[in-house]
Amino acid sequence: MKVTPSAPTSRTPAPEGRRQFLKLSTAVGAIGALPLLQTAGRALAAEQGAPVRIGYLPVTDAAPLLIAHGNKTYEAQGLEVEKPRLFRSWAQIAEAFLSGQVNVVHLLMPMTIWARYGSKAPAKVVAWNHMEGSSLTVLPEINRLSDLGGKTVAIPFWYSVHNVVLQYLLRGQGLQAISEGNPGPKQVKLVVMSPGDMLPALGTKQIAGYTVAEPFNALAETLKVGKIWRFTGDVWKDHACCVVFMHERDLEQRPQWSQKVVSSIVQAQAWIRDHRDEAAHMLAKDNPAHYTPHTYETLAQVMAPHEELAARYKASGAVEHADWKERRIDFQPYPFPSYTEELVKMLKQTIVSGRNEFLQALDPAFVARDLVDDRFVKKAIADLGGMSAFGLPNSFTRRETISKN
Repeated sequence: MKVTPSAPTSRTPAPEGRRQFLKLSTAVGAIGALPLLQTAGRALAAEQGAPVRIGYLPVTDAAPLLIAHGNKTYEAQGLEVEKPRLFRSWAQIAEAFLSGQVNVVHLLMPMTIWARYGSKAPAKVVAWNHMEGSSLTVLPEINRLSDLGGKTVAIPFWYSVHNVVLQYLLRGQGLQAISEGNPGPKQVKLVVMSPGDMLPALGTKQIAGYTVAEPFNALAETLKVGKIWRFTGDVWKDHACCVVFMHERDLEQRPQWSQKVVSSIVQAQAWIRDHRDEAAHMLAKDNPAHYTPHTYETLAQVMAPHEELAARYKASGAVEHADWKERRIDFQPYPFPSYTEELVKMLKQTIVSGRNEFLQALDPAFVARDLVDDRFVKKAIADLGGMSAFGLPNSFTRRETISKN
């Protein structure tokens, strides 16, 4: 079956996207990563009074950055902001950020660990962008996770919570993840694909499944080329996927500007929680802003799903922990240190392509302190009345809950 990608092919040809990824992968392959160090140096040279320049992928993960733009929240804070710039792949958005083309991005949380410690990029996490919002989608004929043995599954990036959770699930079934060669019956080959390429690859059975952000999982079900096997939020309760990443120079030299940026995003998250259907309309392709190529119907299935869907996913096993009361995607901005620590521990057990010796040397508690700058998000939350604005206890600590494998 031939499936047309729902996302635009790219603002650059697909081969260029592959070259971008290969270039970044090569750079990451050596500790010290000279090419990316040079790129990071150029970012430091970006003009000091730059406006807000947002980089994003057309996934629901980007919602707070885009809603803050659509609602003119940045302008209300007195900020000058350019139209958000859409990128095709995580490799492209990482390079654009490190080279200073954009200064506010949503980035996969594990990518920020790679950027700061594998590539020595002078940047920090300032807030969570969203929670959950991803799943493992497989071909209709996959009836057990063990059926993936000997097959290929796509991930959006090696340093992603998608890869971490997928490999956690595979280990529980006695399956080994590999990155090269042909997989044996007890192995699953993982390949990196941009989100827009995953759906057609599944529809033509080049891959047996993929794990990625929404709405590409919802699209697979709508087009009947795949089914959601398990929501990642049902494996790791309230996990962060994408976070807000900013240049350290801006945080230190433009603290008031940085505060206004973070406050705008936090306000957008609070607004989305109370206006999920409106948010889906704002992100849809028929909105004049053209933030994403997705229909309202597809986005609403993720942002504001009907109650009968919950019963269907519970019956299918995509949701095993209904008592967790997880939303398909949710929003709260505080970057809990316990999550960062646990993520570092799990990354040490996760296969990632290329040299990754820096991971084994990382101390989880140190990373939680050093990678994250929570000054701005704490003030933004306080200005909204505290964590209760996001349905949480007024505490900046929590205990991580991960499903038994």
